[in-house]
Amino acid sequence: MDLASLIGILAAFGIVFFAVLSDGNTSPMVFLNVPSILIVIVGSFAVVMMKFNLSQFIGAIKVASKAFIFKQQPAEELIQKIVEISQIAKKEGMLALDEMELENKFLSQGVQMLADGYQPEVIREVLTKDMQMTVNRHKWGAKVFKSLGDIAPAMGMIGTLIGLVQMLSNMADPQSIGPAMAVALLTTLYGAMLANMFALPVADKLELRKVEEGCLKSICIDGLLAIQEGHGARVVEGLLKVYLSPKQRDASANEKDGAKLEEVAKAA
Repeated sequence: MDLASLIGILAAFGIVFFAVLSDGNTSPMVFLNVPSILIVIVGSFAVVMMKFNLSQFIGAIKVASKAFIFKQQPAEELIQKIVEISQIAKKEGMLALDEMELENKFLSQGVQMLADGYQPEVIREVLTKDMQMTVNRHKWGAKVFKSLGDIAPAMGMIGTLIGLVQMLSNMADPQSIGPAMAVALLTTLYGAMLANMFALPVADKLELRKVEEGCLKSICIDGLLAIQEGHGARVVEGLLKVYLSPKQRDASANEKDGAKLEEVAKAA
């Protein structure tokens, strides 16, 4: 579960609902209008569907869950796992990797290819295509929700214009002007909320997921190819640590130094 996404969306909608309920003189039901909701939500999704094919649209809905529910292996942990694999390959040979069970499916696929004796260029090509397909899913998902964020305010304005036309056509009754104007403005409110409190944040989060997953898969590819070239564990670790920030590298080094001191203390 991505706590940042969950806390963010709950806090944003919570603040809006608090503002709606804070005025004791106005009923919260004033902010509920079914035709306005249909114009903004159904209308926006219908227009977005026109811009993409059906598989891209449905795929974006599915991949959107990764903005909230996403379990990702930390880069430091992944690097250490690859270093362990390199140690096994160096000591026992590539065939020993055939018995390894890994939670990371992408890394497991690459390790199996190493054990089966695939050529480096074949491993790179297969894994790179796999990585590109994952990146493309996130890219199209982000595009769909970015389009939704652009269209929702426009649909809100269309609903407002419809409401204004209906209001102006009934100017004979002055008492109905205020409520009619309120209803007309509701679609603008719904459009702004859908775009800025849901669609655009989800699009940005999917862009972030694209970068994160691309980075992790690149670590796997570089690490596996380094293992196949026969590099030792230290060289493999050094090659992969370039993917970490300086702070992460320092933390990893301190953790390793602490482990060594602990081993020396136990030996003493």
